[in-house]
Amino acid sequence: MLVAASLTDRQAFGLLYDRYVDAVYRYCNGRLGNREEAEDATSLVFARALAALPTHRGASFRSWLFAIAHNVVLNTRRGACHAHSLTVVHEAVDPGPRLEDLAEDAERRRSVHGALTHLPEEQRRVVELRLAGLNGPEVARVLGRSHESVRTTQRRALVRLRSLLGVAAAEEERLDSWG
Repeated sequence: MLVAASLTDRQAFGLLYDRYVDAVYRYCNGRLGNREEAEDATSLVFARALAALPTHRGASFRSWLFAIAHNVVLNTRRGACHAHSLTVVHEAVDPGPRLEDLAEDAERRRSVHGALTHLPEEQRRVVELRLAGLNGPEVARVLGRSHESVRTTQRRALVRLRSLLGVAAAEEERLDSWG
C-alpha cells in the first residue's frame, strides 16, 4: 500500500502527491476562487497531510486528504480580510482546441459557478466535493455526515441547480446517474 510506504519513503508520498494534486487544487480553486490562494492552500494541504500521515487510520486516503483540504479552505476563507473576485481565468496552454469550444466551456463553467453561489453553503460544499472527484461515502467522511444525509443534500442541490441553469429533462437523466 502506497500510504503505508509513505511513512518511511518520501518518494512514495510523492506518488500520492502526483495522484491527487490536481483534484485538490481544483477543489481549493473552486472554493476560494483565486489561483494564488488555491495554490497556497494546495501546498498547505499536502504539508499537513505529510505531517499527519502517521495518524492516518483506516479511512480512504483520498477522503482523509479532502477532509484536510476542506479544513484548509475553511480556515483560509475565515482568515480572508477582503472579498475576492470570482472571475474565471482561462489560460489556454494547448492551441489544439478551437476558440469557440474554449469559449463555450468557459461560459458553461461561469454559469455553473454562478449557480453554485446561489446554493446554500451545505449544498455547495457537497457539489464542490463531488466535482472534485469524491464519491458519496467519501464526501460524507469529509463533512462528518452520514452518506444518506449527503445523498439527500446532493439531490436537493441538483434540483436547485437544474432550476437555476434551466437544464432540460434529457440532461436530468444524466445528472441522476451522478448520485
